[in-house]
Amino acid sequence: MEDQILQTRDLIELQLATFTQMMARYGLSVVYAIIVLIVGWWAAGRIANVVRRACERSDHIDNTVTGFASSITRYSVIALVIITVLQLFGFQTTSLVAVIGAASLAIGLALQGTLSNLAAGVMLLFFRPFQVGDFVELAGNTGTVKNLTMFFTELATADNVKIIIPNGDVWGSAVTNYSSHPTRRCDITVGISYDDDMDKAKKVFHAVIAEEPRILADPDPFVEITNLGDSSVDVTLRVWTSSADLWAVRWFLIKRLKEALDEAGISIPYPHMQMVGQVPSTGTQSGS
Repeated sequence: MEDQILQTRDLIELQLATFTQMMARYGLSVVYAIIVLIVGWWAAGRIANVVRRACERSDHIDNTVTGFASSITRYSVIALVIITVLQLFGFQTTSLVAVIGAASLAIGLALQGTLSNLAAGVMLLFFRPFQVGDFVELAGNTGTVKNLTMFFTELATADNVKIIIPNGDVWGSAVTNYSSHPTRRCDITVGISYDDDMDKAKKVFHAVIAEEPRILADPDPFVEITNLGDSSVDVTLRVWTSSADLWAVRWFLIKRLKEALDEAGISIPYPHMQMVGQVPSTGTQSGS
């Protein structure tokens, strides 16, 4: 019994001595590592904010680049902090590079989708098919671009619903940017009756166009007879306006054209259904 107690005591003393040696050897390193991690994490956020504010103040950098540059800066600083912490524990640079290379290979195989989103984000930033604030259609979703990060693109729909799309899906599909050009064309087709005067109808269209100052004079507005339909003669109007005024101009033209055609006595035909023959009786008849 006494031998077991002595052996247990010797084992405890040995463990305490080993722990004391480890603390003497690595204790300061652990403390330094914790301090470096805390300070580095704080510094990464502050430096990223400085980069963001600097980009926002610049007239040559748009909001798309601002968010991306801020994210890249933050993660780069964090990576440097981690490397510094590892060096505190005796990791050599060459060994560290080998470890990072092996880890990168393993992580790359495990996170192929995530890395493809990162690569797609870099391509989107480099080619810039859209910017923050543009109204676009991406991967079958339509909305205003709110943010472009390293891994995803954020949209807000017309009814203010948030949509997150992985950058890989954005880069791998057609991108429709409705805000890319400063001007857009508004097309409206109205059918008039075959009994109405076509030249008079065209004059009414030109008069309505002249009432709207947001319609551009160059290119010239287009008003022509474009189709002879089953029940109407189709008059097509094509005018150019700024992209921001497109929908307001379209709504004005639709309403004002109807009013002007009514005032000119020009009708807009609509389908009619004519019942031919006698409607059969649904009642019953009795005889005597």
